[in-house]
Amino acid sequence: MANKKDKKIKLKSTESSEFYYTTKNKTQTPERIELRKYDKSLRRHVIFKETK
Repeated sequence: MANKKDKKIKLKSTESSEFYYTTKNKTQTPERIELRKYDKSLRRHVIFKETK
């Protein structure tokens, strides 16, 4: 279950229009997240950045 401190964020691909939704704890990680995840449209791993 998501905690009160956890917020839903959107991770958008840097190379296509794919995106993921996930949660993060803003008190522990106030900076924006960058994760390397699998992009289904490109069929390879790329960097996903947190958007507003």
